[in-house]
Amino acid sequence: MTAPTTGPAPAPLGPLHVTATVLASRKVGAYHHLTLVAPGVPERFRPGTFVALSVGDEPGALSARLGRRSFWIHRVRASGGHGLTVEIVVEVVGPGTAWLAGLPVGSRVATTGPLGRPFSLPKEAVRCVLVGSGHAAAPLFPLAERLRERGCAVSLVVAAPDEAHLLSALEARRSARAVTVVTGDGSVGLRGAVADHLAEILARAGADVVYAAGPSPVLHAVAQAAETHGAWSQTALEEPLVCATGLCHGCAVPVVGEDGAPRTARACVDGPVFRGDRVRWADLTGSPR
Repeated sequence: MTAPTTGPAPAPLGPLHVTATVLASRKVGAYHHLTLVAPGVPERFRPGTFVALSVGDEPGALSARLGRRSFWIHRVRASGGHGLTVEIVVEVVGPGTAWLAGLPVGSRVATTGPLGRPFSLPKEAVRCVLVGSGHAAAPLFPLAERLRERGCAVSLVVAAPDEAHLLSALEARRSARAVTVVTGDGSVGLRGAVADHLAEILARAGADVVYAAGPSPVLHAVAQAAETHGAWSQTALEEPLVCATGLCHGCAVPVVGEDGAPRTARACVDGPVFRGDRVRWADLTGSPR
């Protein structure tokens, strides 16, 4: 497998800790889309970075929930007199995300970002396939825009268990040359797991680089399919990020170092984007070698 000509993922400008204001909140399918006015954060954004939000109380008060919640940055857009804003996608899975999804417009929330290392962008125009599963597909939309600006041919795969959990499937057609939708129940697009269709999709696109974001089993399948196809892969891991700054070491990722020796990286600062062939997937997902 030959690597395309890509530069190393640039470290974004240092993160900021700001008090963000909820500018808009809307429910789309199974998810809540929050638009935040977070001064300075959008200007530092790179596709694949994320923000960490404090939950449970107004900024300045002692939060009853110590762990922050991390979310991919889905969009950076200009919003009239508010300047650039950040959009995140929230799936309600517990009290913290329920609190965030229920915030009324005008609410304030302590926000840190952008955090993490972003996707690496190719220096040349190459053929790219982007694979996203559920709400984790969020960072692939701005990535598609950056790749198109570089002259890359972009094919986007959006997958989910059902139609309600598809993220921006209609909008995807404005972000990529070709779009494939896969649902577990077959309610929209192809039926089954995204892994069932990867070989055909990569061959049809003639993929040179594969980018993916989603649960670890999906990323494992993408990395394997890319290697079989002879493509380079980058995977954005969705690991629980307790502090999101690297201090707690609670988001350990087993990887292979440049020297070929096994070591442990932190998803929040060494990632969340890792080369697919560098992650020790069997140790991460518990699957057999």
